[in-house]
Amino acid sequence: MKNINLISLGCAKNLVDSEILLGGLKKSNFNIVDNSKNADIVIVNTCGFLDSARDESVDVILEAGELRSKGEIKQLVVMGCFSERYDNDLKREIPEVDAFFGTSDHAKIISFLTGEEYVKSDPDYFRSLLTPKHYAYLKIAEGCDNGCSFCSIPLMRGLQISRSIEANVEEARRLGKQGVKEILVIGQDTTSYGWDLKPKATLHELMDELNKIDEIDWIRLHYAHPAHLHREMIVRFGKLEKLLPYIDMPIQHASTKLLKSMRRGLGKDGILKRIEALRNACPNIILRTSIIVGYPGETEEDFLELYDFIKKVRFDRLGVFTYSEEEGTFAEKQLIDNVPQQVKYDRMDKIMTIQQEISYENNQQLIGTTQKIIIDQHLDSNESIGRSFRDSPEVDNIFRIDGLHPVGEFINAKVISASEYEIICTKD
Repeated sequence: MKNINLISLGCAKNLVDSEILLGGLKKSNFNIVDNSKNADIVIVNTCGFLDSARDESVDVILEAGELRSKGEIKQLVVMGCFSERYDNDLKREIPEVDAFFGTSDHAKIISFLTGEEYVKSDPDYFRSLLTPKHYAYLKIAEGCDNGCSFCSIPLMRGLQISRSIEANVEEARRLGKQGVKEILVIGQDTTSYGWDLKPKATLHELMDELNKIDEIDWIRLHYAHPAHLHREMIVRFGKLEKLLPYIDMPIQHASTKLLKSMRRGLGKDGILKRIEALRNACPNIILRTSIIVGYPGETEEDFLELYDFIKKVRFDRLGVFTYSEEEGTFAEKQLIDNVPQQVKYDRMDKIMTIQQEISYENNQQLIGTTQKIIIDQHLDSNESIGRSFRDSPEVDNIFRIDGLHPVGEFINAKVISASEYEIICTKD
C-alpha cells in the first residue's frame, strides 16, 4: 500500500476538493500520511487567487520537487486553481512534477495514480474530512458567473454549476450522521445559488431544507454577494432555528464610483439597504465582510468614504486585502494599477486599526455574560478553545476556557475578560 501526503492550500472551497480526493484515495487503498517525508506520493492542491497565494504554492511545489529529485518520494502531483490556469508554465518551470491537474479532476488523479479507470459516480460519498469532526464545509456550487473586474476565479473555476437541493441536503444529512454539528455553507457566490438549475432553485429554499436535518445544530452562511442577497433569504435569519445570525458578505468597497468600476452591481446606498434589512430582520446578526484597498483609481477621498462607512456600519468581523492585479481580468486589461504599494499598505493599516477598536468595544460588552460555546480543540495549558455563534473557524474570534472540555460539544461559558480577538471564559 502506497503512502500519500496531500497538502491543501488556499480557501475552504479548495479544502473541500482535497477532502473529496482523499476519500477517493482511501477507497482506492492508499494510505494517507501527514508528512511528505513519510510519503511515496505527494499531492499539492494549489491556490492561484492572489500573488501571495501563488508564491506560497510555488514554494510548496519546489520543496516537494526537491524530495522528488532526491528520490525521497516516487511521484509528485499538482492540482487546483494555480495548476488549472498556469499548467503549461509550471510544466516548463518545474519538471520535477509528474502530472498537473485542475480543480475538479479527482477521478483523473486517481486513475493516474492507480493506472485504472476510476468510475465511482459519487466521489462526494467518500469525502474524508480535514476539519475537526464536528464541523464541515458544504460547497453548494462550483464556479462563478459574476464578472467582478478584479477577480480571476471564473477564469480558473469556470461558470457556476450549482448542485441540486437534494444533493446538498443528502450530503449535509450524511455529514450530520457522521457527527458534524455545524455546516458552513460555501460557494464562490452562495447568494446566486440555483440560478443555473432547471427548474431554478434558490438559496432560501435550500436553507429551509437544511434546517430540517435533525443531526445538524448550526448552519453558517459564507460568501454572500450583497447584490444577489434576496429579501426571502434575509427574512430566514429571523425565522430558521438552525441558521445562525451570522453572514459573511464581502462588500469590497463603499465608494459608488469604485464599486461601479469593480462591476459589483450595487453602490454604497444599495449595500447599506441590505445591511439595514439584515439588522431589521435579525437585530443580533453578526456581519462579516472583506474589502479591497488600493484598487485602480482609488483616491484619498474614495478611501475616506470607505473608512467613514466602516465606522458608521461597525461590521463585527472584517478582512482587508490590498489590490493585486490579476492576469486576464477586466481590471488588468482596462485599468492602470496606479496606487503605490506603500499607500495600499498604509490604507490597510488604517482600516485594521479602526476595526480592532470596534472589535475590542464589542467584545468588552460580552464581559459578565454567559455564552453558548462549541469546543474546537485543547491546548497544552489545560485550556480549551471554542467559538460562539458569532465566530467562524479560522477567521474569527476565539474563546479560551479553563479545563479540557469535550471537543465538538457545546458548553455554557461565562466571559471574564476580552481583547480584540480573544475572549477569556470559565465554564458556567
